[in-house]
Amino acid sequence: MIHIIPKPTDTPDDNSTGAVMRELKKAGTRYEVLNLDTIDPLDSGLEDEVIWACGIRQDGHQFETLNVLSLHNRVVNTPESIVTCASKVMTTALLLANGVRTPDTAYVKSEEMAQKFLRRHGRIIYKPLYGYDGNGIRLVTEPGELGPGPWYLQEYVKNDRDFRIFVLDGEAVGAITRVSDSLTHNIHQGGIGTPVVIDDEMRAVAEASAAAIGIDYCGVDLLRDPEGYTVLEVNGTPNWHCMAAPIPTLLARYLTECEREMRA
Repeated sequence: MIHIIPKPTDTPDDNSTGAVMRELKKAGTRYEVLNLDTIDPLDSGLEDEVIWACGIRQDGHQFETLNVLSLHNRVVNTPESIVTCASKVMTTALLLANGVRTPDTAYVKSEEMAQKFLRRHGRIIYKPLYGYDGNGIRLVTEPGELGPGPWYLQEYVKNDRDFRIFVLDGEAVGAITRVSDSLTHNIHQGGIGTPVVIDDEMRAVAEASAAAIGIDYCGVDLLRDPEGYTVLEVNGTPNWHCMAAPIPTLLARYLTECEREMRA
């Protein structure tokens, strides 16, 4: 049995969880929906099961519940990797520690240090530490635009598009380029996605990013600069809008294999 935690942001027109459940049903794999708000993880009755967290709310209760369940079950993605991806600082730290190129980044509480970073680059990007779907990202060119700290800041990389690579079980399996007239090209912010072929460099960077996080599957967001691809962030509960690759089928197959391994 695969126990599925639906993505909180799913809608009838954009239902990532439902797409994978349909593929599981086609494959004859048994599953049920798991509501984290209605169970006591200390007495859940779940043991040696596969739990797929398509997404969780950013609250302590859901994380702690999932974290306890992971002690005796196979959770995809692991709570640790989901939380790591939710924290832009920890993601950046792991990328740097594993030699994966990312824009010059600072995480500071000192306004003097934030202004120094701004002077060094001239134009920088402010990102909410735990933001999602491109919300709250803004360009900063003057000290008065910094707003209240602490600040997670990145150098501005001139671009007209970005790339999202879907990595599953260590392998890049699908990619799109996203284009918009706004600062971020996120589809939730009006970006338009188009499938692209995964080139060798794109594949190497995306797969190295997933390995650095230690995650079952993820969306790796890249920009292209004069030196090649640089990693903006790694999404631990990604959507796969506009990808030509059959991501729901691949995810369902992966979950089914995880379930078989638990039974072996």
